[in-house]
Amino acid sequence: MKRIGVLTSGGDAPGMNAAIRAVTRCAIYRGLEVIGIRRGFEGLLEGDVIPLTSRSVGGIIHRGGTVLRTARSERFKKPEGQVEALDRLKELDLDGLILIGGEGTFKGAWALSERGFPVAGIPGTIDNDIAGTDVTIGFDTAVNTALDAVRKLRDTASSHDRLFIVEVMGRNSGFLASRVALASGAEYVLVPEIPSDIEKLCEKLYNARRQGKTHSLIIVAEGAMSAQDLAVRLKDTAGYEARVTVLGHIQRGGSPTAFDAVLASRMGVCAVEALLEGKDGVMTAVQKDEMATPPLSVTWEEKKPLSADLLSLMEMLSI
Repeated sequence: MKRIGVLTSGGDAPGMNAAIRAVTRCAIYRGLEVIGIRRGFEGLLEGDVIPLTSRSVGGIIHRGGTVLRTARSERFKKPEGQVEALDRLKELDLDGLILIGGEGTFKGAWALSERGFPVAGIPGTIDNDIAGTDVTIGFDTAVNTALDAVRKLRDTASSHDRLFIVEVMGRNSGFLASRVALASGAEYVLVPEIPSDIEKLCEKLYNARRQGKTHSLIIVAEGAMSAQDLAVRLKDTAGYEARVTVLGHIQRGGSPTAFDAVLASRMGVCAVEALLEGKDGVMTAVQKDEMATPPLSVTWEEKKPLSADLLSLMEMLSI
């Protein structure tokens, strides 16, 4: 193996640049050339590439987003698009490809692997919904970004004796919502993994008010229910007036935390080493703080369970 490519695809996550930097510098240290592919699979199909050097990836470890940029590609989802992408990889004289992203990115990587091209994936998503790894790049930063906003909102809720509903990201995953809820001292959290119980929520709010609590905070994952819909249901069910805040894409931005920068660096090096060792169709993962390379297929064949202890802690600590 003499020449590898690296790309980012899907939603951006803080720490992706740190992973690009680690892939590039580790590969160069191992005697490889590195080609950066811009705008994900769409950029690959269009041949939008740049050479990466140790100097060109300097000064990016602390930056949010991705210097290679990212895009979604409908063309690549079709078999003919995948064949075209494979031809592009051969034209670029690449011997392997490292892809940074979430489940959709990994399915694309798997398609290339099935066609005989060596790939390795690095899990980068703020949702932390990738099975096979304890944590994904960007999750820790997103939790802290959301937590900072929620703590500010709690100040206002306390000052005005109000009920606030804060919607965080998490399409099919409650990892982000549950961590933010626990760290912020929220009274309730709604996550996609558990059916919403509005009556139980109303009862909890009623008991809190009866005990003298003048303000409350509810965290809801976007995949469980929209914050606006929840506000309407609380109004219709129990007459509670709630203020709604949707944090949105602010959760994806910003400099990565130290945890994410280090995690991304470890995963970047692991991906390069995996390709050099002849591994194919694998992802980099952290399991009990040790690096591992499970197959990409665990991403869609297994569902990552939500930590039950987090939800039980919520029950005990939000009385």
